[in-house]
Amino acid sequence: MSRRQSAPRLEFEAAAIYEYPEHLRPWLEALPKQPGVYFFHGESEAMPLYIGKSVNIRSRVLSHLRTPDEASMLRQSRRITFIQTAGELGALLLEARLIKEQQPLFNKRLRRNRQLCSLQIIDGKPQVVYAREVDFSRAPNLFGLFANRRSALQTLQTLADEQQLCYGLLGLESVTRGRACFRSALKRCAGACCGKESVEAHQARLLSGLSTLRVNCWPWKSAVALKETREGMTHYHIIHNWFWLGAVETLHEAAELMRSPAGFDHDGYKILCKPLLGGTYDVIELNDPEAR
Repeated sequence: MSRRQSAPRLEFEAAAIYEYPEHLRPWLEALPKQPGVYFFHGESEAMPLYIGKSVNIRSRVLSHLRTPDEASMLRQSRRITFIQTAGELGALLLEARLIKEQQPLFNKRLRRNRQLCSLQIIDGKPQVVYAREVDFSRAPNLFGLFANRRSALQTLQTLADEQQLCYGLLGLESVTRGRACFRSALKRCAGACCGKESVEAHQARLLSGLSTLRVNCWPWKSAVALKETREGMTHYHIIHNWFWLGAVETLHEAAELMRSPAGFDHDGYKILCKPLLGGTYDVIELNDPEAR
């Protein structure tokens, strides 16, 4: 068989082995057309095979059942359960937490990144700092959230190339003070290293280029409650230092959650920054229970 014939045949065979998972049909009737998180469970009672989220649980689950791409997961699934939320934000937060905690087999795994780092401007020069050493929720002059040092430095190098910044002044390579760097001779550096432009102008371009990556400091003294509501359900998301502590139905229940540690959380920051700062939701500042 030629190579041209083999690819279509493999696609045909993959589709041919797919069968609609009739054994899961009894679980479909209870699925709501509301926001929330859903679970495909296998034989294990402790660990689901897959965790997903949607603004319409029923519609999203049905979309899984109609495609051969997920045939392997569906054959192993034995039941489908769900947790309703007050809206899309709650579904995003709950899904992210549960995937980290339970590590389902068929999810793209989210792990707590022990190398999470950022670029911080210290004495005018960008330096790589780590979340394990610096409180990213409070530290000023942070730009970007990166999985590792290499990624941070690659971003800085790309910015330098775009803005004709000096690798030497950025700490990307060593240079002799007052002498032009190699890239200056190639007109890839505007010459802050040798006086062709001022260090102030160089710094202004650096900060301008980094501005879109700025990490917002936590703007409140303590935790806040973000109110999310839909017909028949209201949740208050308790958040501190960009970390989602959980959701409660009344603010009287918030104090217990606020006693939990609240270190900076990358996923929480990505999900919560715009909703908290954008004015879309009601945000209520809470008193620190430990200060009473």
